[in-house]
Amino acid sequence: MKIQERTGAGAGRSGVPAQPPVGDRLPTPPRERKPALAALAVLLILLGALGATTLVLRAGDRIEVVKVTRPIQAGQTVTGKNSTSVLVAADDAIHYVQWDQLGAMKDYRAKATIFPGTVVVGEMFTRGNALPAGKAVVGVSLKDGQYPADIQTGDTVAVYDVDTSGSTGSDKGPAATGTSSGGLIVDGAKVNYKKDSGDATVSTGNLSLTLLVDESDAAAVTRAAAAGAVAIVHVPGNGD
Repeated sequence: MKIQERTGAGAGRSGVPAQPPVGDRLPTPPRERKPALAALAVLLILLGALGATTLVLRAGDRIEVVKVTRPIQAGQTVTGKNSTSVLVAADDAIHYVQWDQLGAMKDYRAKATIFPGTVVVGEMFTRGNALPAGKAVVGVSLKDGQYPADIQTGDTVAVYDVDTSGSTGSDKGPAATGTSSGGLIVDGAKVNYKKDSGDATVSTGNLSLTLLVDESDAAAVTRAAAAGAVAIVHVPGNGD
């Protein structure tokens, strides 16, 4: 009797498990939180912000200084024609010549040759005469044919007396004896300054130079220059 009751109680029930109503979703397990990744993301954001701030601060500490664009020989000054401005990071330990100080540099002379690309500092200059001991600077005016076309400031040249009358005289060549062949005056002068091409007399080909020579040769070069009888030849030397 009890077996029949149980069987009857189960009558009408399906053996298939009941399905959830349409539209209902099964519950999903909660996502696993990863605090370490979140902390790393925050750290990266902070580092990026710090880097950007550092760049801005460094940009604010940059100063405009003087950089040489043409050779400056010993005894010469730095000017707007042989230099330009560049930005560098400020450093109190380096005595940069700042661009707004360029006008004040007219009273200062280079102690030695300063080559193009050099960012100049105060220690490179001195006030007053900066010529090496025993040296003199002589100006010469040359005609077309009395100088190499590629002559530049800083070149080493030989200086000749080309006075065929022998009137100028040189202590170092045949001209001193009155012959007509001229003679060598200086075998290793340095071109201390060359006028810009815009300053030269293009129609005549004339060129003005200043030469750094030994004091003992200065008088002979001056005499030949005054007579218009100087010629120069490019010879090997420092930097050639």
